[in-house]
Amino acid sequence: MVKPFVPQLVYVEPNALTYPLGKKLITKFEDMGIEIRETTSHNQVRNLPGDNHFQRYRVAKSTLVVGLRKTLKFDTSKPSAEYAIPFATGCMGHCHYCYLQTTMGSKPYIRTYVNVDEIFEAAEQYMDERAPETTRFEASCTSDIVGVDHLTHTLKRAIEYFGESEYGQLRFVTKFAHVDHLLDAKHNGRTRFRFSINDDYIIKYFEPGTSRLNERIEAAVKVAEAGYPLGFIVAPIYLHDGWKQGYHEMFEKLEAALSTKAKKDLTFEMIQHRFTKPAKRVIQENYPMTKLELDESKRKWKWGRYGIGKYVYMDEEQEDMKDTLGGYIHKYFPESNIEYFT
Repeated sequence: MVKPFVPQLVYVEPNALTYPLGKKLITKFEDMGIEIRETTSHNQVRNLPGDNHFQRYRVAKSTLVVGLRKTLKFDTSKPSAEYAIPFATGCMGHCHYCYLQTTMGSKPYIRTYVNVDEIFEAAEQYMDERAPETTRFEASCTSDIVGVDHLTHTLKRAIEYFGESEYGQLRFVTKFAHVDHLLDAKHNGRTRFRFSINDDYIIKYFEPGTSRLNERIEAAVKVAEAGYPLGFIVAPIYLHDGWKQGYHEMFEKLEAALSTKAKKDLTFEMIQHRFTKPAKRVIQENYPMTKLELDESKRKWKWGRYGIGKYVYMDEEQEDMKDTLGGYIHKYFPESNIEYFT
């Protein structure tokens, strides 16, 4: 079982200590005996220990920076929400394929932002602009927020904040099962709690440092019992020997575990594996022994929304994925909604 994340090293921006959460976190880490260093900015963490890139990368993934989110202009989000809401950046997981590999580049350390009220104020403005339409905020575009929230409780505050809002909704996705502290949050049904799930092969070989499938399913059952709207992201859908059987077993396990009530308002999102040329370079540098298939000649080139090309599966493979997994979902969860396949 993956234990909840505890940083090996903590950096703090001096200004973060003027916020209650900043003070509280640094006191907590001092009491835990964790080394704390000062940094002028969460974007300027230097001198991480390690003799080479491989070592420094692994130290960075276990380093937490306590700082301020200075840019309070939210990015427009992926298909699942109107805006990304930034409570944290970076992840303690070691998923070989993760797009954060390239977007985080030379800064793979984890950052948590303590000016939470300012982030809420910015969210309020976005909601006011769109009212009376609902505005959905995605809290996991740049991090796995659940992975760090047992330390910060920022996500819990956000769930309760949006629980009281008239026009806002919150969404996030996680690969971690450390959800117990979120079960009593007053969500009022306004937060969709999603889990990233995959078959055992992919979790075993490509998702080290994250909770296993059965742990994620157990956590999803608890979340459903706590009354949260529930969702699952099947991502990345990756073709390997026995993939149809692997995904079939995954959906069977999920169906057996969830109550009838939990199955009433389920959402599924499906994302095929893709990679870019820069991502391939970074993945091979950070995980030189990976079994991940990154052969461009076996893929189709597709222009991305932001002018960055990526390699996706061939059209007939995509159709097979969509039909196969869509078929499993319709069989086991006939009342659920497939939000998209991409």
